[in-house]
Amino acid sequence: MKKQERALAIYERLKKRYPSPEPALDWTNAWELLVATVLAAQCTDERVNKVTPAFFSAWPTIHNVANASIEELEDAVRSTGFFRNKAKNLKAAAQRIMDVYAGNVPQTMKDLVTLPGVARKTANIVLSNAFGIHEGIAVDTHVKRLTFRMGLTKNTDPVRIEKDLMPLYPTETWGDVNHFLVYYGREVCNARKPKCTDCELNDICPKHGVE
Repeated sequence: MKKQERALAIYERLKKRYPSPEPALDWTNAWELLVATVLAAQCTDERVNKVTPAFFSAWPTIHNVANASIEELEDAVRSTGFFRNKAKNLKAAAQRIMDVYAGNVPQTMKDLVTLPGVARKTANIVLSNAFGIHEGIAVDTHVKRLTFRMGLTKNTDPVRIEKDLMPLYPTETWGDVNHFLVYYGREVCNARKPKCTDCELNDICPKHGVE
């Protein structure tokens, strides 16, 4: 089976398994999704979802975060890990959005990645889910692991993996591709003990790197 054919077969099978894909993070607008995604780095979505309600209650708007005390922000996100860096980046991102983008989260990759703490993965998640704009495919640890095992990429760098994946799928599916692989990586194709015998992709997956 050729790579493109396998990629589309994987998509179709996972689409049946996950008919209504959505981010595991809780959010109501683009800024909340951006904050949650930044906090989710090296942290579980479950933990982030416990932290964000109090965070957005204390600082409901981008303007509020831009003017917040860095010490208070650190305390609010402490349990997500790397809290000093995350707090610093969120405050700086909020300030830049207020100063440069008139208080509105920008809607292009070029602009989003100028925000402190926002790289392509976070930008792709915000663009796809909050705005319905597909400029790329968000590559996290699950996407990186699964696409290598499934023979869709030989690269380990997220940016190169993204470039390998984009031609394999129609643009309008890029957001769902991320969701499907993240879900499946958590449920079946996990890092230490992938459940290959129970996997609905078993017959088409080359299982690269799986002992």
